[in-house]
Amino acid sequence: MAATEISVKKYVVRLSGEEREQLETLIRKGKSAAQKLLKARILLKADVSEAGEGWSDSRIIKAFDTSVSMVYRVRKQLVEEGFEAVLSRKQRATPGVARIFDGEKEAKLIALACSEPPKGRARWTLRLLEQKVVELHIVDRASDSTIGRAPKKNTLQPHRRQCWVIPPKANSAFVAAMEDVLAVYTRPRDPDYPLVCLDESSKQLLAETRMPIPMKRGRPARCDYEYKRNGTANLFMMFAPLEGWRHVKVTDRHTAVDYAHVLKDLADVHFAGAKTIVLIQDNLNIHSKASLYEAFPAPEARRLVERFEWHYTPKHGSWLDLAESELGVLSSQCLDRRIPDKQTLAEEIAAWEKDRNANHTKANWHFTTPDARIKLKHLYPSI
Repeated sequence: MAATEISVKKYVVRLSGEEREQLETLIRKGKSAAQKLLKARILLKADVSEAGEGWSDSRIIKAFDTSVSMVYRVRKQLVEEGFEAVLSRKQRATPGVARIFDGEKEAKLIALACSEPPKGRARWTLRLLEQKVVELHIVDRASDSTIGRAPKKNTLQPHRRQCWVIPPKANSAFVAAMEDVLAVYTRPRDPDYPLVCLDESSKQLLAETRMPIPMKRGRPARCDYEYKRNGTANLFMMFAPLEGWRHVKVTDRHTAVDYAHVLKDLADVHFAGAKTIVLIQDNLNIHSKASLYEAFPAPEARRLVERFEWHYTPKHGSWLDLAESELGVLSSQCLDRRIPDKQTLAEEIAAWEKDRNANHTKANWHFTTPDARIKLKHLYPSI
């Protein structure tokens, strides 16, 4: 305490009105570094001028939860170096260590991390990159920490890989099918010719082996790693984007006969009053007129064939099928959990479907053929 009182007498804080105003503005904006704001508050409270409060060091330390040495240094710096020196960052007395990776060397490191990994390795690791940059004489030395900074700064993640549908370049078959589907999406709604998109997916049925622990405040729900496999179920998604209607049929298998019965339901149950159903689907092998002949007698199969107007998305272009997007919504909103059996799966999907249909949730498609000819120009053949 004695040392504190001596420091107060030796280094007295006396601010002008302009200096106080500058400090108050700095604190009010709150955009400076935390240490700079702390120094500003210490100066304002320690100020013994008429406008100041003249707090003692012990009171300042208690109020701002700081140390004796911090308050002492602020007072001393103000008296010996001036007001601006307190708030400005002190320059390094010695120059910093030279960077191992400058711009050119960092570019070589990034190119290396994006290249094929060594034989016998699935991906680059920091240790492999560390060894390789020295071996290639890019740098004389390196470490995990120095190697890791460049990928992190450039948001590069060489340890990750994402599966994607990559369309072919300059492919006339792709653009022909794409423009056909895009043209269908521009048609106005017509109850006599409803647009229906069809796609399918599977769901693995998993039962809990131990009762999950419900969530509590400050702790998420907990489920055991162990589970029981109960097979899989297939989901046929039928989505009419202009009607705000969708239906999911849960089946045991995914065969041509199952597919044929889905089309029969569309034609005779869900859209029985329609003249022709405009059908968009991907190029899966069972998505053909032949599946109807496999499931029904020829006259019935021909009747169903003529109830549909058939359109196919291009190969490697299934993203054009809006039923695939609706399956994504179903997966995130309903299926992102363990479901033990087919009965429960059907009940949960029916509840989700009922809610979506009650709200007439539609799809608002904006991508058109003119957009495709600009944004996907690389897919078109050069003439």
